[in-house]
Amino acid sequence: MEEVVLASSSSLDSGIGSWELRSGSERTRYRSSATPPHSLLSLPRRSLLLSSSNNQILFWSLDKPQVEVRSFPAEPIGPLVSDSDGAYVIGGGASGSVYLWEVASGKLLNKWHAHYRSVSCLTLSDDESLLISGSEDGCVRVWSLMMMFDDIGKEAGRNLYRYNFSEHTLRVTDVASGHGLCNSIVVSSSEDRTCKVWSLSEGRSLRTITFPCIIDAIAIDPGEHAFYAGGRDGKIYIAALNAECNPNNSYGEFIIGSLSDQSKAVTCLTFSVDGVTLLSGSEDGLVRVWDTKSQHVTRVLKHGKGPVNNVILVRQPIRSTPQVLANTQVPPSRKRMHLTVPPPLEKYVNSTDGEAGYKAVTMLQSPWDDPWNNIYCSSYVMSNQIKDLQCHVAWSIWAEQCRRHLGGVGRERDFREILKWIGDCRGKEQSWARHARLRLAASVWHVWRERNRRIYEGLSTPVVGILHNIESDVLVLSP
Repeated sequence: MEEVVLASSSSLDSGIGSWELRSGSERTRYRSSATPPHSLLSLPRRSLLLSSSNNQILFWSLDKPQVEVRSFPAEPIGPLVSDSDGAYVIGGGASGSVYLWEVASGKLLNKWHAHYRSVSCLTLSDDESLLISGSEDGCVRVWSLMMMFDDIGKEAGRNLYRYNFSEHTLRVTDVASGHGLCNSIVVSSSEDRTCKVWSLSEGRSLRTITFPCIIDAIAIDPGEHAFYAGGRDGKIYIAALNAECNPNNSYGEFIIGSLSDQSKAVTCLTFSVDGVTLLSGSEDGLVRVWDTKSQHVTRVLKHGKGPVNNVILVRQPIRSTPQVLANTQVPPSRKRMHLTVPPPLEKYVNSTDGEAGYKAVTMLQSPWDDPWNNIYCSSYVMSNQIKDLQCHVAWSIWAEQCRRHLGGVGRERDFREILKWIGDCRGKEQSWARHARLRLAASVWHVWRERNRRIYEGLSTPVVGILHNIESDVLVLSP
């Protein structure tokens, strides 16, 4: 696997840049995107890149610089976050609402009012069961995603959120979650110059750290011994998570060091998978690659004139590079799953079908044999796959009739060929009864109709009903 650096700016001219982390060589420049903080997102398993820009949510394929899909949500969306499979995307709105979309279908599965002011940052807990949101109202709230789809539980509960941390006095600038599933810690930063450490299991504050300046970005050390805080004074402070208080420290209590390269304000931070390499973006338009052991900059990536608002790392298989793909056969299942551009994200919940049942979230094993493709799906996608399987069952019964009576005609034969063959049989003596010919014709007609006209329009007839209709038509048409 290789790691690719993606950085974005609020400047429309700079757009989104990408570089290979190991060599520092620039790969692709995605133009026409002015991206606010926390609104650049990668779905690597789907080879997609998302960003919020100018009241739109844009989709790119990672290997193409042109926008593939434009979505127009109901309001401007700021921060974006997704689950590790890239099956769902969650966005925070300017009104304080949170939106949850399914990528495969584009459906807006849920929306709820989370804060009194704009949502400024989002993250998921380690097990992805909890959503943590920060807002301009100074609150950090924790949401159980299962509860958000439990209508009965929501009615019985007083508040939708699980915890409400309201100790910050000014806008929350960033939130980061540690490891440990739902027992992990959460670190939040604010314009009140403090970072607070929260316990998700106990629902209380564990530690408050005051910094010399406003902190805009947080990255937790993978070992959770410390976290790195990017300040507006251009320094990256190192704050201890487990060490005892040291009142004599020159920076302040719990602050054990800093990284500095004479940059402007640090706006974003992210760790590499090696747990040592730290990337920082700053207002001077540069992305710096740090070795946290030596505390030195190992590489500088120049993004553009505007400030770098987001920096993320994407892990991609080495075989996915253009040179390797030219000599490698990609399985059809992977092509179908990863190279298919998803539909635009919908503006309203149930905007097309109005069926509340589609809001339920379930896990569905992928119908393909490639374990890379196993993802979570909503009941909407699951229902369509069930309909698809039902039609395949009807097709199999029809194909078996063909094999029995025609000898070897199967899936490889086209519908039109079979229909033409049935037409040619009229008036001719055949080795099998007219009843069987009519049964075959009825089967072809019903499978064709159910598969092509109604499968994505809300198929309500189960396969048993389809076969019953076939039998009824045969009896009507038979002499």
